[in-house]
Amino acid sequence: MTASDPITFDSVSPNPTSHNTSAHTPITPRAASQHTLTPGQVAAMFNVNPKTVARWASSGILGAIRTPGGHRRFREADVVALLNRKVED
Repeated sequence: MTASDPITFDSVSPNPTSHNTSAHTPITPRAASQHTLTPGQVAAMFNVNPKTVARWASSGILGAIRTPGGHRRFREADVVALLNRKVED
């Protein structure tokens, strides 16, 4: 890829410094079209610290996607499913 090549979703790889990439998938056009939430938004829903949400993603409790900039985003459907599981427990 050269400097003049356009950046596409296919040319963006997940953050190479991530410790546990199995819980994270790179952002795709399909994932981008879904409503996603930031760690802060998810934390507010569960009344926890955003760092806790990041730990959930690292441990596989909550799946995350990575933006081209390496930030985590969470699919709203996944968050609602986890929230419903927490309510049932």
